Amino acid sequence: MPKVEQVCLGIECTAHTLGLGMVDSGGKVLADVRRTYKPESGGIHPRESARFMAPSSAQALAECFEEAKVPPRRISLVSFSQGPGLGPCLRTGATLARAVSAYLAVPLVGVNHCVAHIEVGRRYGGASDPVVLYVSGGSTQVISYAAGFYRVFGETEDIAVGNLLDTFAREAGLPFPGGPEVERLSYCSKELVDLPYSVKGMNVSFSGLLTRVKSLIPNRKLEDLCYSLQETAFSMLVEVAERAMAFLRKDELLLVGGVAVNGRLREMCAKMCSERGASFKTVEPKLCLDNGVMIAWTGLLAKSVGYETPLPSSQVKPKWRVDKARVGWRKGT
Repeated sequence: MPKVEQVCLGIECTAHTLGLGMVDSGGKVLADVRRTYKPESGGIHPRESARFMAPSSAQALAECFEEAKVPPRRISLVSFSQGPGLGPCLRTGATLARAVSAYLAVPLVGVNHCVAHIEVGRRYGGASDPVVLYVSGGSTQVISYAAGFYRVFGETEDIAVGNLLDTFAREAGLPFPGGPEVERLSYCSKELVDLPYSVKGMNVSFSGLLTRVKSLIPNRKLEDLCYSLQETAFSMLVEVAERAMAFLRKDELLLVGGVAVNGRLREMCAKMCSERGASFKTVEPKLCLDNGVMIAWTGLLAKSVGYETPLPSSQVKPKWRVDKARVGWRKGT
């Protein structure tokens, strides 16, 4: 574990959220500041999101130090989300991280965004060695640790579940982000519409489901479609997560990522775990969403085993998969 006296500033900047977090090596959250880009229409426009974040960064940084009540000289390292994510957004966060690291003369640590979601779930959700169901706007994967890496045991073959919900919501005229609106409307119905259910071994496919549910928008009640979309998609996710738990003989499921805030998905995961005699873990909703706290905590873990990111190696990695990021702070198989 990191030395107690260390304090890390974490910078998250992968999509629509500029997040700055400060965490000490005991896991105490000292600050959690966020600025979120909301498009006027459609989904996230990477360059527009980056243009929103750049002028917001100085004020957000000042607010982070003020909230933490920590002087700059107390910062031991700066970590940043190096990937995966949207290139313009990643570069904005990396530029800020390099500048602060150089100004304070402290080490720089590049963090894998997906690994950070898992590690914040383990630390603040109380999980130990779980099967991880990672669900977000850009990723949908079933993950577990083995021999120095987080291995992917199943994933989407096309679009992520968060993308599924947001795209449907946009087609239905609902505001961005669409996931919370779909969830809200789903509670107004119990009418299950027959939709494609596509599980392929340990993988899932959502593109056919999206095509079908979009075609029904003019002819069915929106509440029924929201309810049916969630029930179908989430059942697919719970099925592959349970299969991974059986295969790996693990009795703990950790739900992380932006879509993990969904109450119905949490309920379905908890029920599956209860029926298996397993434990279900997640974190409070604000830590499921992209944030700087998870980047700061993972930076501390990485630094504890000697990981640093020299300036020439600090270029962003928009397609950096979770199973390509070494996690040397974890031991065992």
